[in-house]
Amino acid sequence: MMILGELATADDQRAYRRGPMRPRRLVSVRANQSKRLSSHVFRTVDLTVLALVTVVVAALHSPDAVLSMPLRQIVPLLVGVLILARALRTLSLYRFCRSETMTVHLVVLIGALAIAGGSALLVEAVVGHGQELAQCWWWILASGLAVTILHVGWWLRVRTWRDAGWLLPNLVIVGATDHAERLITEALERRHVNVLGVFDDRRERSPAAVHGVPVLGDVSALLSHRVLPFVDRIVIAVEPSATSRVREISARLAPLPNQVTLFLALDESYGRSAALSELEDSPLAELHTSVGLDRKSFAKRLQDLAIAVPVLVLISPVLAMIALLVKLDSPGPVFFRQRRHGFNNEEILVWKFRSMRTETTDARAERQVSANDERVTRVGRLLRRTSLDELPQLVNVLRGEMSLVGPRPHAIGMKTGEVESARLVAEYAHRHRIKPGMTGWAAVKGSRGPLNDAVEVQRRVALDIDYIARQSFLLDLRIMAMTLPGLLGDRHTVR
Repeated sequence: MMILGELATADDQRAYRRGPMRPRRLVSVRANQSKRLSSHVFRTVDLTVLALVTVVVAALHSPDAVLSMPLRQIVPLLVGVLILARALRTLSLYRFCRSETMTVHLVVLIGALAIAGGSALLVEAVVGHGQELAQCWWWILASGLAVTILHVGWWLRVRTWRDAGWLLPNLVIVGATDHAERLITEALERRHVNVLGVFDDRRERSPAAVHGVPVLGDVSALLSHRVLPFVDRIVIAVEPSATSRVREISARLAPLPNQVTLFLALDESYGRSAALSELEDSPLAELHTSVGLDRKSFAKRLQDLAIAVPVLVLISPVLAMIALLVKLDSPGPVFFRQRRHGFNNEEILVWKFRSMRTETTDARAERQVSANDERVTRVGRLLRRTSLDELPQLVNVLRGEMSLVGPRPHAIGMKTGEVESARLVAEYAHRHRIKPGMTGWAAVKGSRGPLNDAVEVQRRVALDIDYIARQSFLLDLRIMAMTLPGLLGDRHTVR
C-alpha cells in the first residue's frame, strides 16, 4: 500500500487524502434536500396545469359560463382530473429514481392517462348518456399532451441535477473492515454514491485507507469532523453479529443529527448490491407519506416563503431606517455576519444589524454579552432589547438556510464560561436536525440571550428537542404570535 510520505507531488497527496470517490464539489445535506423536495413542486405544477386545461376545454365546449355548466357536463372532467392526480402519485411518477429510464417513466405515465381517460369516458356514459363524448376526448388529448411535456421536463431536470452532482448520496463508513472494503469495491464499480471517508473505532489496528478511501480517524474524530454537514448517511460496516461493538458505536453516534444505518448480510454480494441500489437511487421525496419528514419540510418551507416575502416587503422602510441609525451611531459596517450552526451542523453565515463597536466585534461568541456591556453601542442596546437586530435574518430564511421558527442558531465555538457550549450536553447536536429559526420554542419560553452555565444549556437544548418532536404549522403560528409580546415585555434577559 502506498503511504502518504511516498507520494511524489502535492497533487498526489491531496488526491490520496480525498480518496477515489470524493467529489470536487461537496453538496450539503440541506442543499440536496431542497432538490429532493422538488417532487412537491412538480406535483403542484401538474395539478395547476390540469385545472387550467380542464377549465379551457369546458369553456370551449359550452356556450354558457363554466360556473353555470350543468353537472352532467363537468363531472366526467372532474373525475378524470382527480383520478389522474391520484394515479400519478400512486404510480410513483414523482420519484424519478436513478434506475428509471425516460421510456419506462413515459410508459407508466401513459398507463396513468389511460386509467384517468377511461374513467372520464365511463362516467360520461353513465351520467351524460354520451352527449359530451367529444369534450371528454378533447380533455384526454389536451391533458395527456400537457402532462407528458411536463414530465419529460421534470425527468430531464432531475437527470441534469444528478449529472451535476446533486442527489448523489454522500456516505461515510464506520469500521475499516472486510465488509467496508467489499462495499467500497462495489460502490466504485457503480459510481452512484460518494464514500467520503472511513472512520474506525479501533484506530490503532486500522489501515491508512480502505480500497483507496482514506481512514480519517476514530469514532471520536467523526463526532466533530467538518465533513458531517455533507454526509447523508453514516454506514456502520462492522460484523452485525458483534452486537456489543455495534451497540457501542450506535450509542456514540446517537448525538449526531445524521442518519445512521447498519448494513446486514454484507457477506453476500446480493445483499451488498441491494443495499447500494437503495442508497444510490436517491429518489425525490415521497408524496404519500402522511407524516414524513420530507412532507413536513416542504410545508414548512412554503410557510416560510409565504410569510417572509410579504413581511420583508412591508418592513423594508423600517430596515432602511435602522441601517441609517446604525451607520450614524458608530463607524463601521451596517451589518454583522457570523458563522453559526445550521441544519445538520452545516456552517451558515447569519446576518444581523451590527449592535457592537466594530473593534470589539466577537465573531466566535467567546465572550457572551453581559449587563451594561461596554461593547454594545447606544443604538445597539435598543436593537438587542427588541431583537430588531435579528431582522436581516429574513434573508437567511429566503435563502433556505433558516426558518422563521426553529432552534436559535448558535455561533460556532460559542462558549459557556470557559467551556464550549456544545460539549456540555450530549444531545446538543440534536437541535440541528431541523433548520434554525429567527424565533423558537426556547425563546418564547424564556431561554434566550447568553447561556451562563451548563443548566441553562441543558434547558435550552431540551426545549429545542421538544419543539422538533412536536413541530407543526399550528405550533409555529403560536410561537410567532408569542414572540412579539414576549420580546417587548422582556426586561430581564440580557442581550
